[in-house]
Amino acid sequence: MSVSHLRWGTDELSLLLRIDPEGPVRLLAAGTTADLPDPVRDPEQCTLLADRALPLVEVRAVGSGRLGTSGKRHVDGALSRSLRYAGHDEESGDQGARTLRLRMTDETTGLHVITVLMLRIGTSVLRAETHVVNGGDAPVTLEYVSSFALANLAWRLPDGEPWEDALSLWLAANPWSGEFRWSRASLAERGLYDVGMVPFGQTGSKNRIAVTSTGSWSSSEHLPSGCMEQTTTGRALLWQIEHNGSWHAEFADRFGDVYLVLSGPTDQEHQWRRRLCPGESFRTVPVSVAFVPSGGFEAALAEMTRHRRALLRPHPDHQGLPVVFNDFMNSLMGEPSVEALLPLVDAAAEAGAEYFCIDAGWYDTEPPGTVGPGGVPGWWDSVGEWQESATRFPGGLNEVLDRVRRAGMIPGLWLEPEVVGVRSPIAESLPDEAFFRRDGIRVVEWGRHQLDLRHPAARAHLDAVVDRLVRDYGVGYLKLDYNIDIGPGTEGPDGTDSIGDGLLGHNRAYLDWLEGVLDRHPALVLESCAAGGSRTDQAILSRLPIHSVTDQQDFRLLPAIAAAAPTAVLPEQGAIWAYPLPEHTSSELTMVMVSAMLGRIHLSGRPDLLNHRQAALVREAVETYKTYRHVLPRLSPRWPLGLPGWRDDWLALALTGETSTAAPRAGGTTLLAVWRRDGAPETVTVPLPWSEGAERPRVLFPSGPGPQCDWDSDRRELRVTLPEERSAVLIAFGLPDRWVC
Repeated sequence: MSVSHLRWGTDELSLLLRIDPEGPVRLLAAGTTADLPDPVRDPEQCTLLADRALPLVEVRAVGSGRLGTSGKRHVDGALSRSLRYAGHDEESGDQGARTLRLRMTDETTGLHVITVLMLRIGTSVLRAETHVVNGGDAPVTLEYVSSFALANLAWRLPDGEPWEDALSLWLAANPWSGEFRWSRASLAERGLYDVGMVPFGQTGSKNRIAVTSTGSWSSSEHLPSGCMEQTTTGRALLWQIEHNGSWHAEFADRFGDVYLVLSGPTDQEHQWRRRLCPGESFRTVPVSVAFVPSGGFEAALAEMTRHRRALLRPHPDHQGLPVVFNDFMNSLMGEPSVEALLPLVDAAAEAGAEYFCIDAGWYDTEPPGTVGPGGVPGWWDSVGEWQESATRFPGGLNEVLDRVRRAGMIPGLWLEPEVVGVRSPIAESLPDEAFFRRDGIRVVEWGRHQLDLRHPAARAHLDAVVDRLVRDYGVGYLKLDYNIDIGPGTEGPDGTDSIGDGLLGHNRAYLDWLEGVLDRHPALVLESCAAGGSRTDQAILSRLPIHSVTDQQDFRLLPAIAAAAPTAVLPEQGAIWAYPLPEHTSSELTMVMVSAMLGRIHLSGRPDLLNHRQAALVREAVETYKTYRHVLPRLSPRWPLGLPGWRDDWLALALTGETSTAAPRAGGTTLLAVWRRDGAPETVTVPLPWSEGAERPRVLFPSGPGPQCDWDSDRRELRVTLPEERSAVLIAFGLPDRWVC
């Protein structure tokens, strides 16, 4: 068998792979068909790409090591180089999906490595994962397996243009209550340079740009995504790791070019190893990569947005996008009771809420205001049984839930399913093996144990809790929170598993548990939450219909989070707090409400204490939202003033696209939120180059004489004037008339 090439893909995205009987399969390049070199017409170009390409999969096992270099990077593994092509097959599936499976084997270890690549017609997004099977007669301990590997990221640059300056990398810090902090910097600014050693026979700098998340919060420091962009052309590659636990991404130089490798947990970063006995297998976490020839970050994100929607598990919530009232944020803050809740129920219904969720504390038997270790409520380290509090609800919790139903809303409850307080009776009734353990000892974090959902007793406990709440209380909504990061992982039942692999097993068991709950209760709405946005990943977001993006309590800071949320969460999933308070002025209330109006409105605050004018403004916002929320699942985000900086004085988020397939419009629809913050001038110019020139903007919220806008159809620019600081406006192009500017 001689060297051959396989070109595979769709009209939107094609891959060029090299199949060599004397080496591993290599992915040479990805892009549109016109972008890829032709092996017949461009043999020299294909040879150059092959010389710098990585094996399709990077695999490292104990005893194999690297060849040709050393260091911290996850490439140039000896085992990867020893893989040999063993065949491939293709198939077509639902929603225009096409799948390619490439098989390789290693004769020495007997490992079979299968790369699974999936493309969906209509998007330029590649989804990938790797399967490893031990077909030999001796155990093999894996230390690293990539989900995706691609080199030659700089091969299209003009000759002589340094890749460290020509390529930029977008990454997103994701601090608690300050989520989605994207920044763009060149590879040089991020510390990666061409050190000039390749002509002397060296591989490269040995340096890397590494982004890693360790532990059970998948996004507590960085989002599991990023984007590489060619500055002059806007060619871009945007990736996401679709996993709810530990992960690793790595950019580095190699033979004068740049590569990317993506994976779940590793031995080096996460204490992960997997011992495969003969016949056993391992599957990596899935990753997705969007490729665009121009348009940069926004164009790549638009492709990824379509892909994320295709991954969604069907749920009735996707059609209704109901408004949810939750009693926590700047409201009861974990101290619910009959007396406190009943006025909120009536006010929430009056404001237009359709669900009413009682948040933390409904099970709290401690006296109100009790503070335990660490300054948290007294129930913090006794949680886990999930029984109603007779102290707070002497007539039973159903007294409040029945009031919710009579007000025309669906009741919901807060739940933190994965944790059990050290003082909880559940901590004594479940076996040690049902909890995270290290060296045989239960792990404790902030007064809580962590359930290990691989164990049947842990899963049976949670199934019984959910089924009881649905049966006895008739809840239609559960907010699933998660407020501890349990660290690198847990050992297995016999104490021999790596703790990183124990965490991976639990992560997957948790996803399977969620699927089981929704299979049993298909109409039940499950909200994802984890200390704000600390678990913002597509593994969970693809399964649950709604996601809480932040715990930010300051309405002045919230717009920077709300405006950036669609980079990671679909608008129809991203729950943003709207917490009106009696001390807010009218202009401040517009900022409070607009922050939630291009996502999912999560009402909170104290609507029961608002005066008539304030309550009417909140009700107007909710009523306005209900007139257009049905189009949100067909729109993609844009940032006409750039991605929001944390201290920017003006912020803008646009959602654009076709809202009707029956009668598409030349300019489509644009929903535009604009925020004026402290210190900003009264007027800002917002460029909207995609809008139809003849279309006039319409103010959706607030009505009245406050906001003003002046549309320059020739320049496609909108001048927005907001007389007051701490105010906002929602504007539309291409929706039915409401208030014309």
